Amino acid sequence: MAEFVLYDYHSISEQEQRERATAFYELCRCRRTVREFSDRPVAQEVLELILKTAGTAPSGANKQPWRFVVVTDPEVKREIRAAAEGVEREAYEHRMPQEWLDDLAVLGTDWHKEFLETAPALIVVFSILYTQDGGRIRKNYYVKESVGIAAGFLLAAIHNAGLVALTHTPSPMDFLQKIMQRPENEKPFLLIPVGYPKEGVKVPDIHRKSIQEIVLWK
Repeated sequence: MAEFVLYDYHSISEQEQRERATAFYELCRCRRTVREFSDRPVAQEVLELILKTAGTAPSGANKQPWRFVVVTDPEVKREIRAAAEGVEREAYEHRMPQEWLDDLAVLGTDWHKEFLETAPALIVVFSILYTQDGGRIRKNYYVKESVGIAAGFLLAAIHNAGLVALTHTPSPMDFLQKIMQRPENEKPFLLIPVGYPKEGVKVPDIHRKSIQEIVLWK
């Protein structure tokens, strides 16, 4: 049985609740995916704080089944780009149905992934399926859900720090496990370039769904 401690909760007024909620919404409303990065470096201390924030996410049975591998070495980034473009080219040219290609065409994406070299840091998110304690295998629970929540925290923390990111999911992603030399119980979940936007970068003029489209009140 885990030891329980008193939750350090500080009550705030409804007015402050509204102010905080509004400020955070306005911050997140401006977040955009960026595909053109500056090569300006990001301080390691900032990256560490962002990752510490991701590590505060809730998880099934508090197993915290995530691993974040930060890549800044140009040679490793180049290796990742080459492997990612290989699987992406195969997907774009042979595996993706036309409907999917049409949807992506609106965003101007293709199999070329220059950002994997240009961005100063790549964060490779791994999900940990199980751990080993001696010879005993200990299962983790709700792994995809837990790692997905942590990735959401991570993206919010990146934006809060004044940086930009891209969620990249080359398929299949097995090459990341090999390049990062991770064990069999760790599977690649997400590849996130992080940094500053290239000067003058443009993003698609898209709009988010209204609250009426995404929320139901019962």
